[in-house]
Amino acid sequence: MNGGDDVVVASEEPLQPLEWKFSQVFGERAAGEEVQEVDIISAIEFDKSGNHLATGDRGGRVVLFERTDSKDQHGSRRDLESTDYSSSRHPEFRYKTEFQSHEPEFDYLKSLEIEEKINKIKWCQTANGSVFLLSTNDKTIKFWKVQEKKVKKISDMNIDPSKAIGNGSSSSNSNSSKPHLANGGSSDKSYNYPSNDFSFPPGGLPSLRLPSVVSHETSLLARCRRVYAHAHDYHINSISNNSDGETFISADDLRINLWNLEISNQSFNIVDVKPTNMEDLTEVITSAEFHPTHCNTLAYSSSKGSIRLIDLRQSALCDSHAKLFEEQEAPGSRSFFTEIIASISDIKFAKEGRYILSRDYMTLKLWDINMDSGPVSTFRVHEYLRPKLCDLYENDSIFDKFECCLSGDGSRVSTGSYSNLFRVFGCAPGSTEATTLEASKNPTRRQVPTPSRPSRSLGNSLTRVVRRGAENTGVDANGNSFDFTTKLLHLAWHPSENSIACAAANSLYMYYA
Repeated sequence: MNGGDDVVVASEEPLQPLEWKFSQVFGERAAGEEVQEVDIISAIEFDKSGNHLATGDRGGRVVLFERTDSKDQHGSRRDLESTDYSSSRHPEFRYKTEFQSHEPEFDYLKSLEIEEKINKIKWCQTANGSVFLLSTNDKTIKFWKVQEKKVKKISDMNIDPSKAIGNGSSSSNSNSSKPHLANGGSSDKSYNYPSNDFSFPPGGLPSLRLPSVVSHETSLLARCRRVYAHAHDYHINSISNNSDGETFISADDLRINLWNLEISNQSFNIVDVKPTNMEDLTEVITSAEFHPTHCNTLAYSSSKGSIRLIDLRQSALCDSHAKLFEEQEAPGSRSFFTEIIASISDIKFAKEGRYILSRDYMTLKLWDINMDSGPVSTFRVHEYLRPKLCDLYENDSIFDKFECCLSGDGSRVSTGSYSNLFRVFGCAPGSTEATTLEASKNPTRRQVPTPSRPSRSLGNSLTRVVRRGAENTGVDANGNSFDFTTKLLHLAWHPSENSIACAAANSLYMYYA
């Protein structure tokens, strides 16, 4: 791709397909173990540095992980440059902390139960060693600060009151040091400080050791700094930080609101697609995201398969879009399911902001914001399900919302599928990469052969191209039929390395290449 840093450039040699390997798993369940509904992961997000990873679940909890391998780097800059660190190591994370972000609520005015499930998590700018993040459920957004707090440890006095009797009775002094006590507490439950009627033994004590701070320990503390509530009548589907570091947007089915991080009691409505008569409603907002570098630009997708780019400089209420991206229907292809499968479930800007990746039920599409005639590339993810659309409609699977992500350099895209499978496609010029992986310790165990039609070279013209995914009949390489009850909806690509984190029910799997 042209026009930015860390982007794909047209080259003579197409990139070779990556060889993906298992890295880590958190929350792996044993065979036959039943998964609790509240433990199912519902959101995944890397921070901009890639050193932190956050997940949210249906129980309203946010779990933070931090990278450990990058902290192992020691020595001079020359030594680090002389070692091929990036190629010999891959990102490794460890559990950092977790906190309860949202609780179940009840809206008494609407007689509506608001579940605690985390819909989205977004990292904010770090400051003074603390990390900040936004989390949201269907109605309420919260701004969290997670910081390390120093815990003081205090040494004990050398008086043993268990051997001292009040009113002048003898007491033996103990010079043996007691265990250190956190914040003045005692690890010895039977130990108490001297009572008020305690008196020193005749002749006094040879020495007296008063309590003193002897060491520090650190513990992580999560504090909710602000709550942004009562601004959405419908379920929040997206939140997105602005590149200015001061504002963010939240989107529901019909409106997009602009917030200042410092102000929680008011927001500005910048997009409103609600018609005067709700019977005239034809489409809803499904996802929204700020441009990664232009603070005045954002994009939002709709249930009709279109993406609108809006410019906040044009007007206070941005009902009129600056650009519209949609693909024209092929003549005679319309059916009952056309609009349902065209609905976009997720959009993501590429790192440099020139390209937008969108995911609908059947495909991944890559759009150039400078070319609104149609997508640059289309990757067929669920083409094999086209004959089964009626069954998928009956069991509601056709309404599943799969997320998508791009690699940091913009050369590859990824999205999830059924049977805990996920797909990785190459979108560089001339690439035919189309890999199918399973969220397990052996990611290539159920890999399906992926015949791909050779694509026309994109070159500098970036003409449109369609690449095929695995056009199978719903049976994997082992002859097993696909399981539509296990679906990989949420995944995220590390911002600077070829590493993917994905959620399979309550388990977080990580892979590298």
